[in-house]
Amino acid sequence: MFCCGGAEEENDGGPLANQNTAPPRGQNPYGAGSQREPRTSGATKSGAPQKVLPIEIPAFSLDELNRLTGNFGSKALIGEGSYGRVFHAKLSDGQEAAIKKLDTSSSPEPDSDFEAQLSIVSRLKNDHFVGLLGYCLEANEPILVYQYASLGSLHDVLH
Repeated sequence: MFCCGGAEEENDGGPLANQNTAPPRGQNPYGAGSQREPRTSGATKSGAPQKVLPIEIPAFSLDELNRLTGNFGSKALIGEGSYGRVFHAKLSDGQEAAIKKLDTSSSPEPDSDFEAQLSIVSRLKNDHFVGLLGYCLEANEPILVYQYASLGSLHDVLH
């Protein structure tokens, strides 16, 4: 009989390997690489922290965003979605902005990957994306500051 390596395997009269025999204790009965093993993200297991690239947009203070939006009041509210509420504000340089206060009530613990994701998104520059102008991470309230889309949301434009 030929095994995986192509060489003929000797049979001493006992059961063939991997045929109706229990695996040795502590080994995976489904084989290495089985779908039953937990998948890893490919992160290093050495315990060394992964390098997070710097965020390429400015940080806003929570006090400044409170001032710009009237303490995130109903007068500045322009929309609400599954990720939180969006408020309109005019920044100190005169630029209009949409300020998205992310809803953290479904997940009380801060997302440990949020800063890494923010770092990546801060580098996206494309005419087809609304630009990210800034962020705030104070008081465990993630807030994103986007360019204001004067034509409304994509849903508004399409419908």
